[in-house]
Amino acid sequence: MDLDVVAWVHVVDGRLLAVRSRGRDLLYLPGGKREPGEDDWSAVAREVREELGVTLDRPSFERLGVLRAPAHDQPGHSHVRMACFTAGHFGEITARGEVDEFRYVGRADRSLLAPASAAAFDLAAEHGLL
Repeated sequence: MDLDVVAWVHVVDGRLLAVRSRGRDLLYLPGGKREPGEDDWSAVAREVREELGVTLDRPSFERLGVLRAPAHDQPGHSHVRMACFTAGHFGEITARGEVDEFRYVGRADRSLLAPASAAAFDLAAEHGLL
């Protein structure tokens, strides 16, 4: 069974923003599961606000793509289906809620990413963002 999630792809100076949630060994993209009735925009905006304390810019919100990758540290799910989106933001990024840290990952750090996040890194590179 696939775990269906949304993610924010945010690149600064050729490096991808990633987060480490409490108790996790690898880095993930900001985002998560939709709540009942949420569309993609609402889910990504809510998750990013909860995890990083910033507000996404609705007019700049764009779908980058959807990927499927092996699930990491997700009991009961063998794969992750991740819809990836880009958007500008307002506010200063800070680790909040379940997020212990955030960092920007370059090509040399790609191995620190969970499988779906590594696939999103490659998707961002294919679109010329990295």
